[in-house]
Amino acid sequence: MKRRTPPLDEEASVLFREAVADAVPLQWDRVHHEPPLPRPIPRQREQDERQALQDSLLAPELLDLHLEGGDEAAWLRPGLARNILRDLRRGRWVVQGEIDLHGLNRDEARHQTAAFLAECLLRGYRCVRIVHGKGLRSPGREPVLKKLVLGWLAQRKEVLAFCQAQAVAGGAGAVIALLQSGR
Repeated sequence: MKRRTPPLDEEASVLFREAVADAVPLQWDRVHHEPPLPRPIPRQREQDERQALQDSLLAPELLDLHLEGGDEAAWLRPGLARNILRDLRRGRWVVQGEIDLHGLNRDEARHQTAAFLAECLLRGYRCVRIVHGKGLRSPGREPVLKKLVLGWLAQRKEVLAFCQAQAVAGGAGAVIALLQSGR
């Protein structure tokens, strides 16, 4: 009598059962394969850090801004006579133009200041007043725009000198700048 061989599928099934006889079945019949969520990207912090870096790179060196006669900010372009700054501080120049930066953020103030200086040069103005405020409503009562305006003015090639305005013209809340002649 001829022995009958089991079909290949049946033989494979028997071999498989023998191979996994000691395996313990899983408690779940499904496995969850979802990858973990990516970490959040701190985009606003990165933007703030880029802005702070840009402001620090565009700011003048702190040695260029020095305090004379107390805590009044004053600056004179290197190579110019000291009496220019003295005359500016004493009010011997007539203020020909003025801009008030109250209520503006730093970007608006920078844009308005640049536009104001360009317009003053076109009109031939030599002495201008920029009112930046004293910072009384700022956090920590720090004059944020004051420091920025002083830095921006020191960077401009058309600005020859600047100093804090006299008390009647704004005092610590304003700066008087002397511009080069338009000729």
